[in-house]
Amino acid sequence: MQSRRFPRPLARLLALVAAMLLAVAALSAPALALEPIAVPADGVALELTPAIEIHHEDADRIQVSTAPGADGIVRRIEVRARDGAETTSWAVFALANNTDEQLDRLVVAPYFRLSGSGIMWPDLGASRIANITPSQGFAPQRQTSTDADVFLVTLDPGTVVTFVAEMRTSQLPRLTLWTPDSYKDNVNSYTLFRGIILGISGLLALFLTILFVVKGSMMFPATAALAWTVLAYLCIDFGFWNKVFKVDLGADQIYRAGSEVMIAVTLVIFLYAYLNLSRWHFRYSQVMLLTLVVLAALLGLAFYDPSIASGIARMALAGLGVAGLILILALAVHGYDRAIMLIPTWLIFIAWLAGTGLTVSGHLANDIVQPALAGGLVLIVLLLGFTVMQHAFAGGPISDGLINDTERRALALTGAGDVIWDWDVARDRIYTSAEAEARLGLKRGTLEGPARDWLQVLHSQDRDRFRANLDAIVEQRRGRIAENFRIRAHDGHYLWFRLRARPILGGDGEVIRCVGTLLDITESKNAQERLLHDAVHDNLTGLPSRELFVDRLGAAVVRAATEGTQRPAVFMIDIDRFRHINESLGLAVGDSILLTVARRLARLLKPVDTLARIDGDHFGIILLSEQMPDRVAAFADAVRRAIRAAIALHDQEIFLTSSIGIAIHDRETRDPMEFIKDAEIATAFAKRNGGDRIETFRPSLRSGANDAFVLENDLRRALEREELQLLFQPVVRLDTRAIVGFQAHLRWDHPKRGRISPADFVPAAERSDQIVQLGLFVLDRAARQLAQWQQSLPDGEQLFVSVNVTSRQLLRHDLINDVKAALSRTSLPKGALRIEFPESMVMENPEFAAQILARLREFGARVTLDDFGAGYSSLSYLQRLPVDAVKIDRSFVHGPDRNRLIMLRAVVGLAHDLGLEIVAEGTETEPPPPSSPASAAILARATTSAAP
Repeated sequence: MQSRRFPRPLARLLALVAAMLLAVAALSAPALALEPIAVPADGVALELTPAIEIHHEDADRIQVSTAPGADGIVRRIEVRARDGAETTSWAVFALANNTDEQLDRLVVAPYFRLSGSGIMWPDLGASRIANITPSQGFAPQRQTSTDADVFLVTLDPGTVVTFVAEMRTSQLPRLTLWTPDSYKDNVNSYTLFRGIILGISGLLALFLTILFVVKGSMMFPATAALAWTVLAYLCIDFGFWNKVFKVDLGADQIYRAGSEVMIAVTLVIFLYAYLNLSRWHFRYSQVMLLTLVVLAALLGLAFYDPSIASGIARMALAGLGVAGLILILALAVHGYDRAIMLIPTWLIFIAWLAGTGLTVSGHLANDIVQPALAGGLVLIVLLLGFTVMQHAFAGGPISDGLINDTERRALALTGAGDVIWDWDVARDRIYTSAEAEARLGLKRGTLEGPARDWLQVLHSQDRDRFRANLDAIVEQRRGRIAENFRIRAHDGHYLWFRLRARPILGGDGEVIRCVGTLLDITESKNAQERLLHDAVHDNLTGLPSRELFVDRLGAAVVRAATEGTQRPAVFMIDIDRFRHINESLGLAVGDSILLTVARRLARLLKPVDTLARIDGDHFGIILLSEQMPDRVAAFADAVRRAIRAAIALHDQEIFLTSSIGIAIHDRETRDPMEFIKDAEIATAFAKRNGGDRIETFRPSLRSGANDAFVLENDLRRALEREELQLLFQPVVRLDTRAIVGFQAHLRWDHPKRGRISPADFVPAAERSDQIVQLGLFVLDRAARQLAQWQQSLPDGEQLFVSVNVTSRQLLRHDLINDVKAALSRTSLPKGALRIEFPESMVMENPEFAAQILARLREFGARVTLDDFGAGYSSLSYLQRLPVDAVKIDRSFVHGPDRNRLIMLRAVVGLAHDLGLEIVAEGTETEPPPPSSPASAAILARATTSAAP
């Protein structure tokens, strides 16, 4: 049968279509043809990593194009995974044997490679290649190895073979082609190096453990633990761990991560133990404990995800290096010798951390880097061991636990710093250490010699006691000496020493020696004397305290009763209004004034008299030098004048007054406390009568004192029982006779005594600190009453109410808040509440008063200056004080006609010129017709206080 041939044009067209289909098929293939790597015949090692193509497939097979052979033909091969995994990773490379001989080579993929392993989520190693399939020839054979995947490949002469490696991991850090002999030599050379490193590390760990057994200090087990941890890490890194514990090849990630965590743990423990951080601050222990807890958590994390645990451990190790360097330098600056000795080793550790960081980040990729870092780690542990051993043997031949009882006693005596005292009784010679003579400034040998020579350097009051103690020891042949005595120093001063000694008996039962110690107790004695002095003396003035004052008064009373001479007189001095000085000028100024008063009073006394500070601003005097009544009165007047003298303080002068009470002994045996109480009653009476007075006690004052005490107690319950009430005195304008406001007055209706005048209970309130509470009561009730009246008035009309303020209230900063609260609670209009301050009280501290008055006016209250002209009459301050009105004292209204008109005209004119309102007191009834037109004109310009 004759075959049919296609026409030539049609054949060409079919060939073109076939070529295009082949091209499309080639483009759709997973990989292009590889460039083969020529394998030299005499090469040692060939790096294949850069020429590898990594493929990640979603199937259990891969199709690749082979490298073109000698004929230039590119073939396609398909390789199926052995494990049948659905997703696989493949490494494809091609080797060319251009020689005329057969080549045997080893393809090596190490399990773990430190270089480029990474810091976070590092690659901790694993078996990399499961199987290698060649495009032609025999399949590579896996060789036995503990630290790498090794396959033996055979390349025929003139062939190009493409290899497809089935990977067990998604990454292949390194792939190297070795000649069998070269690879064997390389493994043997590193095996020798690793063996040396492991041997040194093991011996070091063992030696440090033995040192820990010998020396019980905490730093030695900490160093030994670090050495054992480094040894475990090296065993894992060198593959020795896999041989001992039969770990699957490449499956040691957990152990590698755990060893890295343990290095950080033991390094923290070493720093804490070696630097003895618990001695420096408790917070160091807390930080160390927290760090160990975190690292222990990392150790547990290593079993779950070794990669994460290892990454965190590496960063923690770097942070520990920096933090440890800062801590060591800080302690070294304070002169801590352990920290100073650790600086060189820690700097090497910082350099090791830097090299490790460059390696794991891939910047150092040399084959020798990883073994070098392992050796460096052993070197660091070795240096730490040397540093610790230096402390272990720095104490010389004396070691912990190897001293006998005699040596321990000698060490205790040396540590206590006591002076040895030895008396050879047979030769009558005393020996002391040189320290005693050095402390006394004496020549060497001064305290050595017969016992009688010691009598010359002892205090005269201690010589008989010293001699008696030595004689008693020798005669009784038992007991011990425990005595304090004084020894004269070179400069003539005496130092206190405490002798503690006991006798030593010879074979015949007689005392042959007396041995003990001398201890300098001068500072302790001085401290005791200071404590005794401070217990009975005032810390500020140095004067006797109340206890010593009572004791001396008791002795004076006993002498007066038994001997009948020198009757004591007790003065109790109370500085008037001293609390005002403390509150206005400050406690420091008050203390300075008390010191000045104490010095002035001390200059008035004679040696037999006593001046004491009873408490606060109270002083007491026991006067024995003066017995005649007129001389005692003259002394009391001298005390009063000494206190009244001006005290210069910076750029101002301070004037004080005092209330002085005197009690004179009546030749009867009396209790000192009763004596003092009588003087205090007299002082209280002087103070109640205005102060700046001298009062002598008389029995009638006791009842007055009791009445004042009862009045103060009743006043405390008066507010609760609603016994206090307000009365309102109208304020009338003279020209229109219209009521413009009210003056609030506080009255007390006592259930037994009836109505009590403010002149009686206000001083009692000031003495018992109740005046502020009464002032708040008046302020609140007056504001509420005025608010009720204001609501009943027609629109446009307005009244005001005036409230007096005491000195104690003015000194309180809370006065501003009290007025503000009263206005806010009652919603009074501006100017409806007026606060009256006595002129004398304002003039005591004009600057402070001006600030308080200005703040009160800001809140809507008006300010009135009460009793104007009756006190200081400081006209220069009147224009500076923020007041709205002045109240003329009744003395200007009821005085002689001529003087009254002159003063009244001046005051009214001055007030109106300053734009101030005027209120006149003393016109509670309808005034008589003015005696002159001038008088009528003056009074017409003022308002007056009229009776209710």
